[in-house]
Amino acid sequence: MARSIHKLGLAAGALLLGGAFLPSLANAAWEPTKAVEIIVPAGTGGGADQMARTIQGIVTKHNLMKQPLVVVNKSGGAGGEGFLDVKNSRGNPHKIIITLSNLFTTPLATGIPFSWKDLTPVAMLALDEFVLWVNAESPYKSVKDYVAAIKAGSDGQFKMGGTGSKQEDQIITVALEKATGKKLTYIPYKGGGEVAVQLVGKHVDSSVNNPIEAVAQWRAGALRPLCVFDGKKLDYNDKVAGDAAWSSIPTCKSEGLDVEYLMLRGFFMPPGVTQEQVDFYVDLFKKVRETPEWKDLMKNGAFNQTFMTGDDYKKWVGNEEARHQGLMKDAGFLAQN
Repeated sequence: MARSIHKLGLAAGALLLGGAFLPSLANAAWEPTKAVEIIVPAGTGGGADQMARTIQGIVTKHNLMKQPLVVVNKSGGAGGEGFLDVKNSRGNPHKIIITLSNLFTTPLATGIPFSWKDLTPVAMLALDEFVLWVNAESPYKSVKDYVAAIKAGSDGQFKMGGTGSKQEDQIITVALEKATGKKLTYIPYKGGGEVAVQLVGKHVDSSVNNPIEAVAQWRAGALRPLCVFDGKKLDYNDKVAGDAAWSSIPTCKSEGLDVEYLMLRGFFMPPGVTQEQVDFYVDLFKKVRETPEWKDLMKNGAFNQTFMTGDDYKKWVGNEEARHQGLMKDAGFLAQN
């Protein structure tokens, strides 16, 4: 009898212990169980690549994730290679993709079977600026000098270097053509890093690189910023090159060049992942944004630090898709069906 009571006591204790542990196991948040790939649908050295590698370094340094992050560049087909890879990785929570405007421009220009709706939105981490750059040894000290020279030259005389074809850099170039009434020769390269090198080498006359893609060359005195394609000046006052800060650069519009353009730096996951898996990455990015390294990246690259998740992010992306449809149509870049 005593033995039976003892057994009952053990069984009851086991149930109590089990009950104590079950909630913690059931409520344990999802986290990666193997290495996570950050797909970059662009070449090395550009803004998306630099941001992805910065995040990789932050996560590693601060031990924000148990599993490693691996950056993989898939720039083929204007980034279509990367987008299709993630689209076809249904339910895989160990793959995320950093996006730029080719999220919209690539399917519109190429007709590949892809839409942002094929992916799972995670978060907007920032908006990236575009700056009109020239070689520091060029005679163009202002937008007015630059525009006057284009107008005085012949069609195609001025060369604009940019990342890819029928993407954001070329969209801005078309807007410049409309504003000046002259054709520019657009020369596509694989990434923003290469564009900056080509401008330093005087193989092109200008570029519209993101700040982070040309800041090193500006700091070294090799490039000169003429204006920023935003509706307001950049809100960073620390000196970058000599006595000049990002806030020293005028807006293109204030200089008589009525062109504005900002670009998404956000993340998506494959289709079919769970909300719990999305929440893991939202939380991860929130932690990343609190680090000094991230704050340095934002300052060095003069980013607009807008952060969005959930329905707000989806609504913003939907509006941008519609805007790019109009921009691509006006530029004559839509795929011919």
